[in-house]
Amino acid sequence: MGTIVSAANVSKDYKLGKTEVRALRGVSLDVHRGEFLAIAGPSGSGKTTLLNLIGCVDTPTSGTVNIDGRDTRSLSERALTDLRLHKIGFIFQTFNLVPVLTLYQNVEFPLLLQGGLGRAERRKRIEGLLEAVGLLDHARHRPSELSGGQRQRVAVARALVTRPPLVLADEPTANLDSLTGSNVIDLMREMNRRKGTTFVFSTHDPKVMSHASAVVRIADGLIVGREELNDIVAASGT
Repeated sequence: MGTIVSAANVSKDYKLGKTEVRALRGVSLDVHRGEFLAIAGPSGSGKTTLLNLIGCVDTPTSGTVNIDGRDTRSLSERALTDLRLHKIGFIFQTFNLVPVLTLYQNVEFPLLLQGGLGRAERRKRIEGLLEAVGLLDHARHRPSELSGGQRQRVAVARALVTRPPLVLADEPTANLDSLTGSNVIDLMREMNRRKGTTFVFSTHDPKVMSHASAVVRIADGLIVGREELNDIVAASGT
């Protein structure tokens, strides 16, 4: 199966005024291709910091992070941008949709940045994902016209549109009611099963954890355990 993420002895320090805060303390983690992995822990435990390091939006103070076989320490800013654009999808708890763009345009945006697809192929891919998340009829709406759950589903579609092998989701259900949150997790799980996409998501919700193939528990910047919950059922297709 192989690993798509390998973090080795990773630490991350932040300075808050004259105070130094150690967000991660020598964390090591391997994520296998096709996993549906939850990183669980209370607020302030280091979940988001770890996702940011895996997603190459931040750099570790010490240790190494390898993504898809590439040591991120050795990459230039341009190479890191390319890695994020082609290999990693992000789902943020605050959605991060562009308010002046329609749903269609929000989902299209990463494809425009990536380049290489003609308009017809972009349309086919975007409409297919909007249909999958149940929002094709809302394609011309703007984010302000949607509920929180609908906006989160748009964020899922946007993360998947470039067909990245790895998707990171930071508390993807934090701002949703329980039913909508379950629907979002079910959608992610379905994409994991059908496409073999690797998902790593942070959560402190036991209901969300129950959907994971494995749960890594983090506390005070340290990994304190890992539980294998379900057999990994992921396709090897594209």
